[in-house]
Amino acid sequence: MSVQQRRERERAERHRLIVDAARELAESEGWGAVTTRRLSERVAYSQPVLYSHFTGKEAIVTAVAADGIEELTVALRTARTGAAGPAEALTALAVTYLAFARAHPALYEAMFVRRTALEFATENSPEVLKAAFAEFLHTVGPLTGGRDPATLAELVWSALHGLATLDGTDRLRPDLAEDRLELLVDAVVSGGV
Repeated sequence: MSVQQRRERERAERHRLIVDAARELAESEGWGAVTTRRLSERVAYSQPVLYSHFTGKEAIVTAVAADGIEELTVALRTARTGAAGPAEALTALAVTYLAFARAHPALYEAMFVRRTALEFATENSPEVLKAAFAEFLHTVGPLTGGRDPATLAELVWSALHGLATLDGTDRLRPDLAEDRLELLVDAVVSGGV
């Protein structure tokens, strides 16, 4: 291994360490606790080293969000492809999405609530975002009934995001979570949405 290759590998390892530390700190104490000072203490690198990898907190949140979106995409794909039919695929995708948001609240916040440099819904969107949205498109594709697939996918995602956000902040009746999900799936399948 050349000196240059070793340096690149070490830089990638530092980058990964910083992102993982930010995610762990956010999940345990919230995003307010994620500061360059706290991160430098956690990873045992100086603040200038952190700034050599990231321009600031938004860049760190962006890296955490991109990782989370990639994880969510894998989970959604597994749920969708393991389902018996289109309605079951939609249910599986919805259950997986909501479970992911519930299990990783700070990660979910980074992915879809906090300001990041990720550009959603444009030609310039990173591949990780396009792959995640493709899971919604593949899921609703057989259920469009003449409706625009992308618009229906956005609507399903929006509904799930609303449920995840409201449920995550205890604003919905917890005993009706399954009923809400069933109503959403029924509305999409029947063409009522």
